Amino acid sequence: MGEFLRHPETIAALLLAAHVFLVAAAAVLVSVNRRPSSAIAWILAIIFIPLLGAITFFFVGYAKLPKSRKDKQREVNALVLSRTAGSPVVSSGHDWPEWLHSAVALNNNLGALPMVQGNSAELLPDYNGAFDAMIADVDMAREYVHVEFYILVLDPTTLPFFQALARAAARGVAVRVLSDDLAGLMFPGRKETSSYLQDIGAEYHPMLPLRPFRGQWQRPDLRNHRKIVVIDGRVGFTGSQNLIDASYNKKSNLKRGLQWHELMMRAEGPVVRELDAVFATDWYSETDVLLSLDSSAAVAGQGPAVIDAQVLPSGPSFDNDNNLKLYATLIHKAERRISITSPYFVPEESILMAIVTAAARGLSVELFVSEVGDQSMVYHAQRSYYEALLRAGVRIYLYRAPKVLHSKHFTIDEEVAVIGSSNMDIRSFTLNMEVSVLVHGRTFVDAVREIEDGYRANSRELQLTDWTRRPVSQKALDNLARLTASLQ
Repeated sequence: MGEFLRHPETIAALLLAAHVFLVAAAAVLVSVNRRPSSAIAWILAIIFIPLLGAITFFFVGYAKLPKSRKDKQREVNALVLSRTAGSPVVSSGHDWPEWLHSAVALNNNLGALPMVQGNSAELLPDYNGAFDAMIADVDMAREYVHVEFYILVLDPTTLPFFQALARAAARGVAVRVLSDDLAGLMFPGRKETSSYLQDIGAEYHPMLPLRPFRGQWQRPDLRNHRKIVVIDGRVGFTGSQNLIDASYNKKSNLKRGLQWHELMMRAEGPVVRELDAVFATDWYSETDVLLSLDSSAAVAGQGPAVIDAQVLPSGPSFDNDNNLKLYATLIHKAERRISITSPYFVPEESILMAIVTAAARGLSVELFVSEVGDQSMVYHAQRSYYEALLRAGVRIYLYRAPKVLHSKHFTIDEEVAVIGSSNMDIRSFTLNMEVSVLVHGRTFVDAVREIEDGYRANSRELQLTDWTRRPVSQKALDNLARLTASLQ
């Protein structure tokens, strides 16, 4: 060994050979079924930080979900398709824009849920007002309450909701609750929250738990980001809001005075059963218990305020990035106007190209994002896209601090909107389980437009000349952060 150590050039040659072998092996393994931009980012990470890059790829760069979970998704998809085949509530689309038919067919093929008619919907832009609406409906529950949130925390703000669940359970209502396992670790009150649910008789399960010794293990950065509440199959809620105080109970947020601004939707009609089918899928994945899917013949409503709605669950349990395909399709199909609200805007290449192309086609395109960010790397990564968008003619509005604009929705022309849990970023397209609702209805889109008008009034429009003059240090940080966004 001593003789070997006296030849540093030999050691250097062996280390170089090992490095070359590692990079060559990584180039083959990383590139399998992966976007070129993502593969290149991983290979660069392994070249420049070999040990750390390889370890990171081992934990978060491999296949997404266990086969058993994907099999459960396919099983529920088949049941949903058989349940809705020939249903009278499936919309015929006689009053849709011609281009919408292909988008709905795409969604049906990718997410197994049809566009259903006869729904009513109310937008809930007030944070605590959304909780009040949920509480009022939970207090009317007679059979079951299904609750699913990415973040679910018992705190002074959410306590009234938990108390409503307790009252429901005391009446004999089945209360089933899901929340993301890893997200729960990032906030205080995890034990108090689960203990409260257990004490009131609710059945609670964490989603995507990381328990390798129990055989529950998957890529750890895959998360269930959905927000769904369903009461008796009669009323449903979905949107961007988590079950937590508007400050997210973080000291840094409280110090800065940050408050999250959200948008939820309260719906009645056949679409509620489709939201409940998404909850049933997640419940089945976590408990091996398949809840019965409502197949009753709901009666479609009438009147100008009635909307068509199509639920699109997405994420790694599906075989492709179905929400990405929906978003790109709608942006390409737009004929006059596109308004996008996304707190974490780190677009995949096809989305960025669709937006830039829409602006080049002469459409009015606007993007609402926050002036401040709560996640530094994402915040800087999204800033790296602003110049290309501004040069293309996209108008960017920065929602003023201390509010953090966390709503997730966009509108196409005058009749089509999408609202849900999905950001317009690479993580939401590829790694997170999300739920989106595609809506056709002039009155609904008008209501969303009013909310967008409020955003605009409370925002500062970003100007290209000002943006290009920002300090070089900020430009460098933005561009470096952009590179990390491709590590998926």
